[in-house]
Amino acid sequence: MPKRIGILGKKIGMTRMYDQHGNAIAVTVLQAGPCTILQKKTTATDGYNAVQVGFSPKKEARLSKPMAGHVKAAGKGGFYHIKEFRTSEPDKYEVGQELMVGDLFNVGGIVDISGKTKGRGFQGVVKRHGFKGGKMTHGSMFHRAPGSIGACAWPSRVIKGKKMPGHMGDEMVTKRNVIIIDVRTDDNLLIVKGSLPGPNNGILQIFTK
Repeated sequence: MPKRIGILGKKIGMTRMYDQHGNAIAVTVLQAGPCTILQKKTTATDGYNAVQVGFSPKKEARLSKPMAGHVKAAGKGGFYHIKEFRTSEPDKYEVGQELMVGDLFNVGGIVDISGKTKGRGFQGVVKRHGFKGGKMTHGSMFHRAPGSIGACAWPSRVIKGKKMPGHMGDEMVTKRNVIIIDVRTDDNLLIVKGSLPGPNNGILQIFTK
């Protein structure tokens, strides 16, 4: 995971935009921030440098007493999503400060974005790993099976790491070097090129480069 300052965002969906030459570009629209800094951590007190940010406000009545005490110093109420971002310069930030999309990102810049992929449940090797499978002809006894997974004589076991059927998706993925197409500060929107992991309304971590 990248160790750089960033903000949390919500994936709104995909659409298309046109460049100056009239070429259609597939883009993803994100609601990026605003994020409020809830806590600063330094090597002197915590052993590492980081800032903790909150995203998506939550009513104070919905907070537990420990969480209400934790966010009190920021003076912004509670948040549904809280995340730490490592940074080498924690002194640049103050508790209660809001990180806005226009403060961190510029059009044409490059970011890394992490998110949890869609869960696909239990899947076979063809869908999960892209195996070719067998012939789909009449009489074939081999269609979507994995085939041989280990010899009986040697090594007499399944080799560790063998691609097998199993749970697919629902894992953290980082897409690197994503190009920023547009930044709309008035609406806290970040528009980036291409697709991103996760469903619409999924929470994403957006890291500066």
